[in-house]
Amino acid sequence: MYERILVGTDGSATAAKAVERAVQVASSSGAQLTIMTAARRDQGEATVTAARDAHAGSDVPIDTLVVEKDPVRALIETARDGRYDLVVVGNKGMTGVGRFFHLGSVPNKVSHHLPCNLLIVKTT
Repeated sequence: MYERILVGTDGSATAAKAVERAVQVASSSGAQLTIMTAARRDQGEATVTAARDAHAGSDVPIDTLVVEKDPVRALIETARDGRYDLVVVGNKGMTGVGRFFHLGSVPNKVSHHLPCNLLIVKTT
């Protein structure tokens, strides 16, 4: 079904739910998983390493990637250039009443421009 899966994380507890779901999907489909964050390299390495290490016991081959761009652009360009089959993101931990009516800005914007499938995980 899927061969290459990309999951975005910012290191938050809600993003960890998206990473967990991506690991599950990768495991069930035999896919390679890349955990990506959009941040400065010094901050991003700790984020993706922690996410990878949290799933070290899984049977999924996991790579990490830090991209120094805004999250929307980073996800879209990485998905396109890396020929990913699926991108996984959380629905975003929005605060206030707005979270009940709208997707977060990253999954909303990404959904319109991705060249592949998108799984939006309910994290809030």
